[in-house]
Amino acid sequence: MHSVNVSLVTKFILIGLTDQPELQMPLFFLFLAMYLVTVLGNLCLIILTMMNSHLHTPMYFFLFNLSFIDLCYCSVFTPQMLINFVSRENAISYLECMTQVYFFVFFAVSECFVLTSMAYDRYMAICNPLLYNAVMSPKLCLNLMFGSYFIAFSNAVAHIVCMLRLTFCDANTINHYFCDVPPLLQLSCTSTYVYQVVILIVGSIDVIVPTSTIFISYGFIFSSIIHISSSEGRSKAFNTCSSHILAVSLFFSTGTLAYFKPSSAGSINVGKVSSVFYSNVVPMMNPLIYSLRNKDIKFALKKTLIRKNF
Repeated sequence: MHSVNVSLVTKFILIGLTDQPELQMPLFFLFLAMYLVTVLGNLCLIILTMMNSHLHTPMYFFLFNLSFIDLCYCSVFTPQMLINFVSRENAISYLECMTQVYFFVFFAVSECFVLTSMAYDRYMAICNPLLYNAVMSPKLCLNLMFGSYFIAFSNAVAHIVCMLRLTFCDANTINHYFCDVPPLLQLSCTSTYVYQVVILIVGSIDVIVPTSTIFISYGFIFSSIIHISSSEGRSKAFNTCSSHILAVSLFFSTGTLAYFKPSSAGSINVGKVSSVFYSNVVPMMNPLIYSLRNKDIKFALKKTLIRKNF
């Protein structure tokens, strides 16, 4: 008779960021403050975009979705992390762990392709300004977002189907602060070959398509900026995409450090620190990056505050 492939593990133990008791409470308050800033910042951008008609443009439509994704993305990890800082046993149930894997993949891939759509938007705005309104129509923007979410959904389903096929026998200690895919694969007592092939295929798509699109877009953008005659025009053009360049650099560089590294004992800790950046710091920084130097956002905030006062 064929054995039924059912996981024997009902819960996992998360080692977390550190096993030193004296660091637990300081880290709790640090990540609580970061989480509150992230939620407040992204909610503000979402509300401002919805309430101000002059922000109903393709650029802010993508920024609205990026803020929504960041808000959900950090909520996948941070509440569980905060609980683990103050609890004796850093346990997470099997079902909660699988749910975390699904939403982690979904929102990570969504952010990846939304940032790619924003690069194309900046390309059209700088390289083809006369055609911008015609090309970046509401229909195209919706299609780009639908495509981003569909690719993310397909990735998440592929990962969770493969993950649910694995059996976890005795080992249930995850050397991480959330249910990440690599440490879970290490715990499986059945073959992970099929899953690794799936990771190679979908991972290649998730890396090659966005990075090539972003690099090509910015290649044309920088070429156009160089040919602008006035220094004021060049400065204005560069300022329109500097925030996006910074957001892309933070997200992709920390993701690369977390997953494209040699396997060693020291690299596990490096991976944890990198994971903190892309799962906690990046969602917190994006609202700040897109608002501090953005005149439209500042104007919308003042307008909204004045409206509420009266």
